[in-house]
Amino acid sequence: MKKFMNKAESMVAESLEGFVLAHDRLVMFGSARKFVRRRHLTPGKVAVISGGGAGHEPMHVGFVGPGMLDAACTGHIFTSPTPYQIIAAVEETDTGAGCLLIVKNYDGDLMNFEMAAEAVTGRHRTETVVVSDEIAVQGAGRSSGRRGVAGTLVVEKILGAAAEAGMDLVGLKALGDRLNKRIRTMGVALGGVTVPDTARSTFVLNPDEMEVGVGIHGEPGHSRQKLVDANTIARMICDNILADIELQNSDRALIMVNGFGGTPTPELYLIYNIVRRLFEARGISVARSLVGTYVTSLDMAGLSVTLSMFDEKGLRFWDDPISTAVLQWGCAKH
Repeated sequence: MKKFMNKAESMVAESLEGFVLAHDRLVMFGSARKFVRRRHLTPGKVAVISGGGAGHEPMHVGFVGPGMLDAACTGHIFTSPTPYQIIAAVEETDTGAGCLLIVKNYDGDLMNFEMAAEAVTGRHRTETVVVSDEIAVQGAGRSSGRRGVAGTLVVEKILGAAAEAGMDLVGLKALGDRLNKRIRTMGVALGGVTVPDTARSTFVLNPDEMEVGVGIHGEPGHSRQKLVDANTIARMICDNILADIELQNSDRALIMVNGFGGTPTPELYLIYNIVRRLFEARGISVARSLVGTYVTSLDMAGLSVTLSMFDEKGLRFWDDPISTAVLQWGCAKH
């Protein structure tokens, strides 16, 4: 295994320090370096907090900033942040309107965020939105039911914009729960993940195989199949997503093609070209697109496709200004 690192056990801390230095106009460390937060908080706004294990960068720290997250808590690689990290983020970013916790549906994340919310009861108001956008749940590891994967980015952007616009904590919770039902994701991998702590790949595929239904922690999918061409892979993904999502005539779609860390950009755009045509052939009006490497599984060779169905308000929240290390458009204040 070859990695640009000093020691596996210090890799996350050193990486976060570099991230904060590179983007110090937007972000800073919170107390005792337990989390990364916006440099400038907005008094009276609901604080939007998320987090998870390292290894998914740029999620979540790359989404901290005006128009999206107020804070992100990062655990060790593929390990949930501790309740103490989350408590510290709540204590420091709550400016009076409470905190919305956005949590991916993984057992460790759910447990630690729940413990943190219970610990601050009486001092801070919190609500939790659990993201569970993955459609491939058969044999899913690390979670009960649908896992939260690339659709987490969409939830964080929409709720971050709604909080920026002044929506209260109860409204944000309700919006998040509705939104979670309208986002579906499916991933396919061509190779496993090399975890620095173990120096071993999480799973090994033969040259003519692919793993279908993978998560974002290097875990295998629900089935191992023969590798086929991109058209066939894209059609399989689209068919599975469309069989699992409710479509309404007035809705417009966001298509996101996300790389897992080891997939070249041209391959992501190639898949986008195919899935967009397939979705449009099924009568879906595609209004927005996002293609790139945003929600990763370290160096996994693979990608996911996310279909998000929006009403006009949802589209406006997506288009609202944002200024983070990774996503920037409009003219967000900072």
